[in-house]
Amino acid sequence: MRILLYNPDNGVTRNFMPHLWMFLLQSLTPDGHEVVLIDGNAQPMDEAGIARFVREQNIGLVGIGAMTRMIAKAYRMADAIRAVGVPVVMGGPHVTEEADEALGRNGGPRHADAVALGEADETWPKIVEDAARGQLQDIYAPVDAFGQESKPSLKEYPAIPWDKLDLNQFNLVPRMAARTLQRIGEGWGTFRIIPVESGRGCPYGCEFCTVTGFFGDSIRFRTNASVVNELLLLKARAKSEGGQIAVFFIDDNFAINIKRTKSLLRDIIAAGAQVHWVAQISANLLRDEELVDLIAASGGKWVFIGMESIDPANLADVNKGFNKPGEYAAVLQRLAQRNVYAITSFIFGMDNDTVGVAERTLKEIRTWPAGLPIFGLLTPLPATPLYKRLEAAGRLTRPKHWQEFIPFAMAHTPLKMTIEEAHAEVRSGWAHAYSPEALAQAVDSLKDKPLGYRINIFIARMCFRGIYFPQMGLLSWMKLIYQNQRTIFSLVKEGFAAWYGRPSSPLPEADESLQTGVGAR
Repeated sequence: MRILLYNPDNGVTRNFMPHLWMFLLQSLTPDGHEVVLIDGNAQPMDEAGIARFVREQNIGLVGIGAMTRMIAKAYRMADAIRAVGVPVVMGGPHVTEEADEALGRNGGPRHADAVALGEADETWPKIVEDAARGQLQDIYAPVDAFGQESKPSLKEYPAIPWDKLDLNQFNLVPRMAARTLQRIGEGWGTFRIIPVESGRGCPYGCEFCTVTGFFGDSIRFRTNASVVNELLLLKARAKSEGGQIAVFFIDDNFAINIKRTKSLLRDIIAAGAQVHWVAQISANLLRDEELVDLIAASGGKWVFIGMESIDPANLADVNKGFNKPGEYAAVLQRLAQRNVYAITSFIFGMDNDTVGVAERTLKEIRTWPAGLPIFGLLTPLPATPLYKRLEAAGRLTRPKHWQEFIPFAMAHTPLKMTIEEAHAEVRSGWAHAYSPEALAQAVDSLKDKPLGYRINIFIARMCFRGIYFPQMGLLSWMKLIYQNQRTIFSLVKEGFAAWYGRPSSPLPEADESLQTGVGAR
């Protein structure tokens, strides 16, 4: 049987990284079946396109995984696939909490022939065999012999054959430039960001988060050797292609067990398995100087920190009081001293937020080392404690907001702002944090660092700007380059000066008319 594993896009922005679940299930598929992978972020498809694909490719089963923001697109694609007679099984955090919705048991249409609840490591092989016999069940749940929920151990983690997989759809280097870039330095013919997990679970239970509900509060880890071998495989593939690789550790909290994380990082260093990597780590865990030393020595370049708010009252409201805003600056400085920088995430529309929260947050950010701030709105995801609290208080304005996904739009009424005011705060945060002036300041703040660091922060800021202001076409990129031409010229000039061994002189002040504003798409 030919199986298609499909991950939908959200119709707004394209992810820069593939989703691990597809590769993991491919490795867990029983022998005798062929698995095809399509990530909608890399290979955009509409309903007619995916229906045609499954017919022409003789697909016998389609597995679709989706988070809440993607579920509307996932349902539409599933409907198109089922309409041509191919069965669909759906899984992921949203379907786990809204199984009746996917199966049409709540009065709406049926979108899936079967759903996989929770982690599908152990149920996927059974799903495949049942589908091959034409005997799919409605629901597959990971339970033990006593009917209790069972979480898979990660000690016997399947080896993902990264050296043999077709990863062409995930190459971020433009095709027309690949051959030239392959000859530059160590080679940039390919550049991919690959998801790797070293553990699952989080004990914190933040009110707005789905992680504890899906993966549980019991932390499970892969063996160090398993992770190290995977990194070595990825590193070898990139070298053989004349390309580059970066890893995103998708653990819910990479350093939740600091002793274990230090052990893993030491083993990575000892094996020479360092690759550039990113991971999600809580601010409170980054107080440990030795941990930060090991992060830098093992290849860590960026750390994603869910700061959420600079207001302790907000953090207490959502059960994230372990975050201490007074420590943020010290944590970020500790990282920057090792040339590790932060992606800092903030949520607006929390119960203690008032008009001006964006500027108050930006004022703090401007005192920190250069990084990548991102701004979002408090979103009640199904079955989270936040959703239940807002539902009980009658504050949900769009109880089924996922059925018509609108990016950066609230689904409940804030306490101290209107919905429109909250939207304006997010707009202001993005506009000011990613203006040409802000990008120039971020680059200038690293003037004591080698040129590569300044180029890195500039490119990263240009790309992250696209989360809120999508840069989906050549025209929008050209406009953005024009807006930031002064910074680009400065970096290029310094690069040429370094290349020819001459000191660079500062560029003359650019005419103010070149600064054409913020937010052009």
